[in-house]
Amino acid sequence: MAVEMLANRNVLIVGATGGIGSETTRLIKNGQANVFITGRDTKKLSQIAKANNIPEEQAFSLDITNAQAVEALADTIHSQIGHLDILINAAGAGYLNPLEKTEADMFSQLIDVNLKGAFHLMRYFLPPMKEAKKGLVINIPGVLGKAPMAGAAAYSASKYGLNGMVKSIREELKRTEVRLTNLYLGGVDSDFWDNIDMRVNRDKFINAKEAGRAVWFLCQQPASGVVSEMVIQPFNHQVI
Repeated sequence: MAVEMLANRNVLIVGATGGIGSETTRLIKNGQANVFITGRDTKKLSQIAKANNIPEEQAFSLDITNAQAVEALADTIHSQIGHLDILINAAGAGYLNPLEKTEADMFSQLIDVNLKGAFHLMRYFLPPMKEAKKGLVINIPGVLGKAPMAGAAAYSASKYGLNGMVKSIREELKRTEVRLTNLYLGGVDSDFWDNIDMRVNRDKFINAKEAGRAVWFLCQQPASGVVSEMVIQPFNHQVI
């Protein structure tokens, strides 16, 4: 049944080189979807494309903070397929630090990637979905886009902004069957934590493969309804 629901669907996975994105790519490609992928690490992007039998011309190096690059990619993909069935934004930048240790440049970087990057993606990929009156967009604000935590002022600002933006855009789509889903993941054992100076027990976190499976599950929403949001947290890291 899962294979049937994804077969021949046109799917773009942004941030496919990350732990969540790469597992999502594997699962959705196994569902016989027509998959496009992007990432900033060109070597890893090529490896993921080859491992999943994705044509080289459907793997794109992309910086989502560059509006012109996102627009160009949208034009390229839309010229081939008309419109996407599913857009998955698994890209993002992570950072945790007390307010007084957070530099303005880092704050700007988080806003650029986590908020403005998502804006660019929806700005250029949503209109054809809206015209067709169908489609699915999955963003991953994480639980820090829904509940605050000490040391996360800058990161939460970017993710709360994403949360609010998605909810506002959803109001514009009420006369269509375009679905917008937010996935709130908490405590995922990913490269998010590699450069964060905080003592955490990653062994008890959600692993990236399980998180990817959650995204894969959300791609199979019933025709009669929509999953507006999903929250997944490890037992020892529940904040909402």
